[in-house]
Amino acid sequence: MADQFLQAAIDEARAGLAEGGIPIGSVLVIDGEIVGRGHNRRVQRGSAILHAEMDCLENAGRLKASDYRRAILYSTLSPCDMCSGTALLYEIPRIVIGENRTFQGPEDYVRSRGVQLDIVDSEVCYELMQQFIAEHPVLWNEDIGEC
Repeated sequence: MADQFLQAAIDEARAGLAEGGIPIGSVLVIDGEIVGRGHNRRVQRGSAILHAEMDCLENAGRLKASDYRRAILYSTLSPCDMCSGTALLYEIPRIVIGENRTFQGPEDYVRSRGVQLDIVDSEVCYELMQQFIAEHPVLWNEDIGEC
């Protein structure tokens, strides 16, 4: 299994699923400590933008630029354009991705901007998404902007 921080993101994904949402989770780690955690809450909050990474960063609160520049963002799924853009805006240097088979955000672009991407290819992350999509295809397509 992956490290404790990806496990924390998986725990967030499971919490979102238990709330009736999409099982994607994220944590922000600075100096070996989780400073923010979140999960996709678009359904629960009726939000257009509350993806897991956005929820995580919001829950981390206001941080100094120097904090973001030594942070690692963990996400159970490859971040979309919005979430990747936010990581670029705050100059987060490393993103650990649970899996990118289900969905792949703009990974090449993010890499071209100097961000280290580590793809874990976690079977747990993949299976969470596959089961959710099989049970809720319309909701998944809405989340990724396909309907």
